[in-house]
Amino acid sequence: MGSAVLGVAIIIALLVIRTAVHELRVPGSGARQWAFLREPWALAVGALTGSVLGVIGWASIGPASMPWAVLAGLLVAGLAARP
Repeated sequence: MGSAVLGVAIIIALLVIRTAVHELRVPGSGARQWAFLREPWALAVGALTGSVLGVIGWASIGPASMPWAVLAGLLVAGLAARP
């Protein structure tokens, strides 16, 4: 389980660094990139995706799949956000 958490933490760190670099180039862009966290529709879609993948992952792999299910839900929420 430790390697799963480490892998997810690295990917989230890369996303945060990417946001910081964009923010340095264009002020205000970081808030626009993470605006999906304030949209109920995007959060609902992300939560549903994370839940489904969590159940499937738990049944097949065990608790090591939970961090990946959460990351997948976060990424899907970002894609589901309305522009």
